[in-house]
Amino acid sequence: MAADLTAVTLIEKHRPTLDQALEAIRTRAYWSPHPEHPKAYGESAPGDGQAAFEALRGKRLGLDQPGTDGWVGDEVSPYGPELGVEYPHPDVDVLLPAMRAAMPSWRDAGPEVRAMVCLEILSRINARTHEFAHAVMHTSGQAFMMAFQAGGPHAQDRGLEAVAYAYVEQVRTPDAADWSKPQGKRDPINLSKQFTAVPRGISLLIGCNTFPTWNGYPGLFASLATGNAVLVKPHPRAVLPLALTVAVAREVLAEAGFDPNLVALATERSGEGLAKTLAVRPEIKIIDYTGSTAFGDWLEANARQAQVYTEKAGVNTVVIDSTDDYKGMLGNLAFSLSLYSGQMCTTPQNLLIPREGIGTDAGHKSYDEVVTDLAGAVQGLLGDDARANALLGAIVNPQVRERIESAGGIGEVALASRTVQNPEFPEATVRTPVIVKLDGAKPDDEAAYLSECFGPVSFAVAMDSASDAVELLRRTVREKGAMTVGAYTTSSEVEQQVEQACLEECAQLSLNLTGGVYVNQTAAFSDFHGSGGNPAANSALCDGAFVANRFRTVEVRRPA
Repeated sequence: MAADLTAVTLIEKHRPTLDQALEAIRTRAYWSPHPEHPKAYGESAPGDGQAAFEALRGKRLGLDQPGTDGWVGDEVSPYGPELGVEYPHPDVDVLLPAMRAAMPSWRDAGPEVRAMVCLEILSRINARTHEFAHAVMHTSGQAFMMAFQAGGPHAQDRGLEAVAYAYVEQVRTPDAADWSKPQGKRDPINLSKQFTAVPRGISLLIGCNTFPTWNGYPGLFASLATGNAVLVKPHPRAVLPLALTVAVAREVLAEAGFDPNLVALATERSGEGLAKTLAVRPEIKIIDYTGSTAFGDWLEANARQAQVYTEKAGVNTVVIDSTDDYKGMLGNLAFSLSLYSGQMCTTPQNLLIPREGIGTDAGHKSYDEVVTDLAGAVQGLLGDDARANALLGAIVNPQVRERIESAGGIGEVALASRTVQNPEFPEATVRTPVIVKLDGAKPDDEAAYLSECFGPVSFAVAMDSASDAVELLRRTVREKGAMTVGAYTTSSEVEQQVEQACLEECAQLSLNLTGGVYVNQTAAFSDFHGSGGNPAANSALCDGAFVANRFRTVEVRRPA
């Protein structure tokens, strides 16, 4: 290792943080080493971060990685400006062998040193959180504060969580053992055994457009911490945040005395379909993917040489049976439907409401009253344009806008979307949520509420009873998957029905949220994102199963 980043200095600096992370995943208590308030990074950080982001625009982001055969980049911010950043395009026949050649010394470094290097990478990314926030904002369309928190400290937390789980799984088996088998009157048989965590190979991270760092860091750091090289293939509209991540990782690896080609970037030319090409290369042994069900299914079916971890689409459902805090329920749901214009894999879509209405602390409310009051809560939340812009962000792509505009053809519109002007970014498309009324007893409505409608479109589905709502919830999770489930009820019987449905169909459940915690948000080190047990995703962020199969244990036995 280089003198400034020796194993000793890295362990002294980062071992306490790793130990705290290990304790957090054991207790599931709240903990984070990454401040989520912008002011925590120093008085000059906001200006310095924006200046650093602006300095990247219109330039080439060189990574000095082998096999570069050209430059690509045509990112346009959902807020309007062209980024103009160019990235190296790889000749994979040159790059992949270089990455494989980098792995032996990284494998030999062992789990602790690998974890310490990963924590140093995360530490340097954290120091540049303001810069990364602008990169996430102008590729995903998230509003700045959400880009800062979700794209910065929350993503960094998820990366650190993956490192902690990777460390636990690798050290479960000791490095060495002396083995002695008694032979009665004869001398015992003595063997000396060594055990090494051996990486599978090159790991391919296929990034997403909406949460490039939050969804990308778990797989990246889980694979790197378990000894694998990582090839990062960003979404073509969201390259910059992951390209900056690769640059930091390569810098730290080199300073620590390792080959920087352990982490490399693979950007694609327009229409190239590089992810599909890379996914079936024999060198690729692990794939992490977040995106559409169609491509996720293709990866699972065709990338047979690799361990494939997918997060795909789901139909997230909330059962509304009764509540003892009607105003709090409406406010909580309004925020959940509005945050980032519903462009989250955890945003509720189907709101299942008994057609006879619900009991509340404000008296009985009919189905129509519940829907009307929820629409009013959304309108109240987003009535001020400045606040609306801060919550909604920008529409990330034309397909989301088309879904908003076509929602009126699905059913009766209870809340129409309105256009919000963003004076700072007049080219941004900013739209408020749509709520459409549907009937769970009408077969013609089923196609709508049993399909994912990604974006700020939700369906208020009238149900014959709470029990019917739970049965539809169960069917939805089983057939279509769900990243999140919510329920509001004061009935212990209904609560038990919902809980049993989620346990049996393997979906993460949030009950009676009325305060500052929302169904579409999860906390690293405590909450699991997805379950890996229903069609929405085949893995969870983060648990032991997410990391344990990224390496194998190889044993060497010798006579003692």
